[in-house]
This record gives sequence, structure tokens and C-alpha cells, in this order.
Amino acid sequence: MSNTFGGETIISLSISEDSGPEDLEPIAVAIHSLTGLPTTIRSLKKRGLRLERGEILDRDYTGPVLEKVLKTNKVIHEAPAEGVYRGKHVVVAPIRSRDGEVVAAIGIVDLLATIDLSSVFLEYTSVLEEVEGAKK
Repeated sequence: MSNTFGGETIISLSISEDSGPEDLEPIAVAIHSLTGLPTTIRSLKKRGLRLERGEILDRDYTGPVLEKVLKTNKVIHEAPAEGVYRGKHVVVAPIRSRDGEVVAAIGIVDLLATIDLSSVFLEYTSVLEEVEGAKK
């Protein structure tokens, strides 16, 4: 949908529990472009999209964690036992209506689950110390 406001065209997106892949595509592409990670999305009543490496690979996609989020309306971090991402850590979040009802779910492969964050932060601290030492 587009409107004109102050001489500028404003485009808005509207999704619902009946949104199909074409409605969800702008959101999925934006998340995928930001993260570079495999991204999936679907609405409550229709299958959605699966994106990897800058391409839409499936326009009739659902997965077990997307389904679980649609049922529970909660963010889920897990490695599914089945499906395309079997054994890989994913994080899936609900997209909610203004009244808090789930209308869709979006997920990404969760690289942070595979990283030892404590060692990353220890390394980060030593890098900061080196940089600060070099300034003196």
C-alpha cells in the first residue's frame, strides 16, 4: 500500500494470519539481507518462504520450529529433529498483531548458539587492551 504524505510517497506493509509468501517477502528479504543467515517465514494460515545465500529457495515453506512458534506464540531457540535445518540451531520469533495474537513466525539459523561467547568476550577485552596500549 502506498500513500502520499507531504509530497512524498510512503509505502506501508500489512501482514495478517492469511498473508502468503508474496506478502511476507519484503520482511524476509530485509532480515536475510541484514544477517546473511538462512531465513524462514510463514503466516499462521499459509506457508511462506525459505531464503539462503541471497536467494528465495522455497515459496511453499514451513518447518517444525515455525509451526511450534505459531502454536505457542513464544520465541524458541532449538535444533529441530526434522526438516531442512535438522540438527542446526535456529531461533524463531512470533510476529504479533497489536493485541498480541500471533499472525506469523520468522526464523534464522542461530550462529550464536554455536559460539562460545565467554571466549569471544575474553578475546574482545584483550583486543581492546591492545588498541588502548597502542594509543599511548
